[in-house]
Amino acid sequence: MSSEFKAPSVSGYKAIPLIVALIICSAFMIFAAPVPVKAIAGLVIAASVGCCFGFYMIGPNQGRVLQLFGQYTGTDKQQGLRWANPFYSKKRVSLRVRNFESGQLKVNDLNGNPIEIAAVVVWKVVDTAEAIFEVDDYEGYVAIQSEAALRNMATSYPYDNHDNEPVSLRGNNNEIAEFLQAEVQTRLGKAGVEVLETRLSHLAYAPEIASAMLQRQQASAIVAARHKIVEGAVGMVEAALEKLAEKKLLELDEERKAAMVSNLMVVLCGDKATQPVINAGSLY
Repeated sequence: MSSEFKAPSVSGYKAIPLIVALIICSAFMIFAAPVPVKAIAGLVIAASVGCCFGFYMIGPNQGRVLQLFGQYTGTDKQQGLRWANPFYSKKRVSLRVRNFESGQLKVNDLNGNPIEIAAVVVWKVVDTAEAIFEVDDYEGYVAIQSEAALRNMATSYPYDNHDNEPVSLRGNNNEIAEFLQAEVQTRLGKAGVEVLETRLSHLAYAPEIASAMLQRQQASAIVAARHKIVEGAVGMVEAALEKLAEKKLLELDEERKAAMVSNLMVVLCGDKATQPVINAGSLY
């Protein structure tokens, strides 16, 4: 496995005066020196001109992977004008933070329900040697492996927490993001890529079951609301009976208490507004 190390290069600003000086001295020798020296001076000028092909620029958050006849010779990350052996090939690699957004994938969740899911992966290259030499195209590798990790994650969790599952895709965003980041990092580590963050950008039931699942969600919401209403109504009835007994406004036997409780529960738990009935006669 290839591992990144520093390339043998120097600052271009130091190389320029040296090359210019060699050219000037050689040109002077051509006019002033004997013929054998002129031949050597001509070779020096030719070599100095060839050295000009060794200059290259490196911008912020960029690197150059240097190779000599196919052999890796190091990576240069120093910003500015640089110079290295003119025979080195210099491949540019971006070290900036980049985003990859997957397309909407149609997969089955843990319960077998078809869902649509997509994610955003934030990544950057941290080892240029691995990125260039370990995979054929590291950008394409990031795309394919991220989608593969997303599919694997989607099949490992249910869409919703219907049966008291500890983690669901819709209800546990942070846990799902951490799992997906670890899954993607495991796959991309060999390509010299570091995954900074992952987030789901789209999550929905597939169209063919969306209507049925919406009814299930609505039914769950109704049941939960009814449960809350009943709890509140029981508390209100209990408080009403305690207040009546405390202030001794009415003395009710068990049968009358049962009737009052029944009427109050109907009033408090009913969907529609109740119609009051005024009793103009005696209580009994």
